[in-house]
Amino acid sequence: MENNIMPKVFGWMFVGLLVTFLTGMFVANSPQMIETLFGSAWFFGVIIAEFVLVILLSARIGKMKATTARVMFLLYSFVSGLTFSTVFITYEIASVIWIFFVAAALFGIFAVFGSVTKMDLTKMGSFLFMALIGVLLCVLVNIFIGSDTFNLLISVITIFVFIGFTAYDVNKIKALSNYGTISEDNLAIFGALQLYLDFINIFLELLQLFGKRDN
Repeated sequence: MENNIMPKVFGWMFVGLLVTFLTGMFVANSPQMIETLFGSAWFFGVIIAEFVLVILLSARIGKMKATTARVMFLLYSFVSGLTFSTVFITYEIASVIWIFFVAAALFGIFAVFGSVTKMDLTKMGSFLFMALIGVLLCVLVNIFIGSDTFNLLISVITIFVFIGFTAYDVNKIKALSNYGTISEDNLAIFGALQLYLDFINIFLELLQLFGKRDN
C-alpha cells in the first residue's frame, strides 16, 4: 500500500486546502457574511465544530466508512475556511500568496525528509507533543502578559514544532500503510488531515511573523 498511499494523502490534503482557501476568500469578500459570522454566537459554534470534527476524524477514522471520512474532512475544511477568512481581511493578498509559497517550500522539504529517511521518527512523537503543549501554555500566559517579543518567540518555536510534525506524520503514515490496520481510503483521509493541520499552522505562524497587514 505504501507506494500508493502518499499521492492519495497529498491529493486529499490539496483538496482540503483548496476548500479552506476558497471559502475564506469568499467570506472575506462578503461584508454581510463577516458581520453574521464574527458579530454573533455563530463564531463560537464554528470553533466548537472545528474541534469536534477533528476529534471525531482522528478517533473514529478506523471505523468509519470511506465516504463518511471524506465528507467529514471536506466539512472540516469548509468550517476552517470560515475562520480562515480573517487572514484575507487582515493581510494583503500579495503577502498571503508569498507566505503560502514559503510555507509550501518548508513543508515540502520536511515532508520529503520524512518520506525518504531511514531513521525511525516514532520517538519524535512524544517530544513534539510535549513541545506543542508547552507552546499552548506559553500562548495562554502571553494572553495576560501581552508581550509582542514573547509572541514572536512563540511563533518561531511553533514553526519548528510543526515542521517536525510534518516529517513525523509522513513517516507515521508510511508505517501505518505497512501495518494495514486502516483501509487505504481512510488512511489517506487521516494522513491528509494530519498534514493539512501541519501546513496550516506553519503558514499561519509565518504569516504572523512576515505578513504585511492590509491597511
